[in-house]
Amino acid sequence: MFQVNRTENRLRKLEEKKFSDLALREREHLQEWLADMPEALGEELLIIQKEFDGFADTRERLDLLALDKDGRLVVIENKLDDSGRDVTWQALKYTAYVSSLTTSQIVDIFQRYLDRYCGGGNAAQLICEFLEEEELDEVLLNQGDDQRVVFVAANFRKEVTATVLWLIGHGVRAQCFKVMPYVFDDELFIDLQQVIPTPEAADFMIRIAEKEIDEKVVVVVRKTRHSIRQEYWAMALEALHEAGVGLFQNISPSNEHWLSAGSGIAYCPFALIFLKSELRVEFTFGRPDRDENKWMFDELIKRRGDIEQAFGAELKWFRLDGKKACRIQYAMPCDGYQKESWPEYVQWHVEHIQRFEKAIQGPLAQVSQAFKARGGQT
Repeated sequence: MFQVNRTENRLRKLEEKKFSDLALREREHLQEWLADMPEALGEELLIIQKEFDGFADTRERLDLLALDKDGRLVVIENKLDDSGRDVTWQALKYTAYVSSLTTSQIVDIFQRYLDRYCGGGNAAQLICEFLEEEELDEVLLNQGDDQRVVFVAANFRKEVTATVLWLIGHGVRAQCFKVMPYVFDDELFIDLQQVIPTPEAADFMIRIAEKEIDEKVVVVVRKTRHSIRQEYWAMALEALHEAGVGLFQNISPSNEHWLSAGSGIAYCPFALIFLKSELRVEFTFGRPDRDENKWMFDELIKRRGDIEQAFGAELKWFRLDGKKACRIQYAMPCDGYQKESWPEYVQWHVEHIQRFEKAIQGPLAQVSQAFKARGGQT
């Protein structure tokens, strides 16, 4: 690694060091760095525990346990100057141990981590936000044997690299990251690079491995959920058509938990929401420009009294200051997968989307005109 002296147009080599030379320790330093910034490993990860020892009949501890964006558990094993001979065996034991963890157990593990290290928080909510799902019932965590292993060390012994390559060839998602400390004057730098598989070859190796093994078992829960949604939306759309609701006239049944329809303002749809535990009607300001969304929302909420009076109930208004979009919604709890109740739920959606659209339509048109007057395009 080199430093560029732009004034002299010269390179200066940074001094490569060993962790031991710098009195850096695995647990106090490397582990804490990765726990604080897991994206240093090249992807978004959610650390859910460190020094995890929740294994039956053993006192062993894995270094870091994380979730990736697909809900897979990731076992992260850290070493410093040398990987050692047994790190792969150690990590595979840990991976086997965590392979049986259920969603509720994972949430509980993360909750303990939040309470101990992060001053608290809602584990289920944070997992949903990380995976971009509405509620925990929509989340699939730790499916089958799809766990992953990440090794971090300054040097990997041949027996380790050979084992990792063999694992990849047999469909196990494993990676090796080489971590090297460098010093420059009084500053410390860390170079962290994926070496197995190389980033350029990773996708290819995964595809080859997936082709050589049997096709994985279809996730029955997901297929069932998609089928249920398709069936419910078909029933709802038929009822909307019979009721003369034009809003969803050209919409087809979906396997998603929502159906959206245009409002006349680009990126600002009405939507029906069908979840396992809740029904909703909602309206979203979802334009690419955050400031436009906030301005329209602020203008519309000035007419809140008239809108709620016309709707006949109090609505939930979410400005969502930390996000780009804004949302208005009305909800009812339900047991969404209880098909005997679907006629009632469909009627609720039909009735409330009509009331919702009628209540918002006029004030929304006023906001649209005001937006155009200030130079905006809807």
